[in-house]
Amino acid sequence: MPDDDYGRLEEVGGAWRLRFTRRFPHPPAKVWQALTEPQHLDAWFPTTIEGERSVGAPLRFSFRDGEGEPFDGELLAYQPPVLLEFRWGPDTLRFELAPDGDGSRLVLFDLLEERGRAARDGAGWHVCLRMLAEHLDDEGAPRDLSGWKPLNDAYVQRFGPEAATIGPPETQR
Repeated sequence: MPDDDYGRLEEVGGAWRLRFTRRFPHPPAKVWQALTEPQHLDAWFPTTIEGERSVGAPLRFSFRDGEGEPFDGELLAYQPPVLLEFRWGPDTLRFELAPDGDGSRLVLFDLLEERGRAARDGAGWHVCLRMLAEHLDDEGAPRDLSGWKPLNDAYVQRFGPEAATIGPPETQR
């Protein structure tokens, strides 16, 4: 796997943030749909997203397969087709989308509540972004969560033990 595919852990103002950059051979409009429309989110995003797409709107997130309890958030920024940011439980997720040649460049930031979740969540977003790419290439591609465990091990190696003090959810053990 190319080194660039791995997320980066950055310290930002005393907080910890995961950063992923992906290039897709698809126009920004197609990628934006995959970031915002429920039928596309179902293919790659870990939860449903319920709520109005306007800044300040409350959001509700539910896991499709019962991996966890539903939780709340808030839409923080919404600038189609370049920026989507929301509070996702205790984290803040930010998606920045830009044209890149004949395709698109997506940068995903996850501002973490705790550094100890960085390896676990890094592996999770890595899998999600792989599923997003597969969905963009073939909209009939099935959700495939496999590969999380070896990726989690790789992120523990990359980020260190202090980024792995909070382990995987019960459904991933």
